[in-house]
Amino acid sequence: MGNIGTTEIILIVAVLFLFFGAKKIPEFAQGLGKGIREFRKASREIQEEIDTESKKLDSKTPEQKG
Repeated sequence: MGNIGTTEIILIVAVLFLFFGAKKIPEFAQGLGKGIREFRKASREIQEEIDTESKKLDSKTPEQKG
């Protein structure tokens, strides 16, 4: 459960061709790719911000924390 096999992928692609046609598939894939890139970029930026703030807190002396 959770693994998608070759047969399922072929079936999904066939259904997409039927619904959207061959011309719309590349546009859809391009939009999906851009969305994934933006999500990864935002995730990296958030992680970098968390790391930066964590380092700032770790570098403070106990007197500065209190």
